[in-house]
Amino acid sequence: MIDEARRRAYLGAMQVVSWLPRVALPFAAPSRPELLEPLEPLEPQVPPAPVRPGVELKIVPEAPPRPRPVERAKIEIPRPAARVEAPAAASEGAVEPVAPKAAPLPPPRFALQLLRAGRCALLVELPTGEPFQSRDPGYLLLRDLLRAAGLADSPRPLGEPVRWPLLRGGNLDQGPQAAREYVQTFVAARLEEEGDCACLWLVGLPALRFAAALEADAFNRELQVEGLPPVWALPGLETLMEEPARKAELWRAMRQVRVRWISANE
Repeated sequence: MIDEARRRAYLGAMQVVSWLPRVALPFAAPSRPELLEPLEPLEPQVPPAPVRPGVELKIVPEAPPRPRPVERAKIEIPRPAARVEAPAAASEGAVEPVAPKAAPLPPPRFALQLLRAGRCALLVELPTGEPFQSRDPGYLLLRDLLRAAGLADSPRPLGEPVRWPLLRGGNLDQGPQAAREYVQTFVAARLEEEGDCACLWLVGLPALRFAAALEADAFNRELQVEGLPPVWALPGLETLMEEPARKAELWRAMRQVRVRWISANE
């Protein structure tokens, strides 16, 4: 509702002189009584018809015209601007955007050789990527380690070396996870064919990472890995040649572990 001053301003703009509301309006001035009285019908002025002699005329009064209903002017009251609703939440059936897949990791590069010496198997990192030759410094060091451990110093290879990546180019996933699954499957299959194995040496960081998911902090320790015999982790042959001080630490660890395969040989 609006006050009387604004109401009269609206009516004046529409050239409405008088009007009658249907209901009592708040803040409105009292109506004038004369506006509420019904209007008197106007009698039309009819010119008298010529009268013929001897004819009696009867004048029938016409019915007063019915007053036309006064149309009330429509006043549009300005409404407050509609509030903009926030967009509705997505329906349950809406498809959520799929996050883009992360780019595959680059394939690692390594070469491993699986060997057998007595009751032990050895997964050894190949420093040059090629099978051991009889005069290779790394192979001579490996033979010294086997003699110190009380094992045969001429290990025999179990299958071909594992070189990663397997393929060059192409869209095949050859990341770290694929390499780990491949090495673990290869080692498990070869050890199952060989039968009794008292211990598995993992020589070098790639052997630890891709055969047992271990890191360098596991060096010189005996560990239990699911799906494998007891594991003994050793630094790589090149590391031992470059850092001779690490051989003493390795020898102390070997004295505690060698009981496993020596007792198995008896």
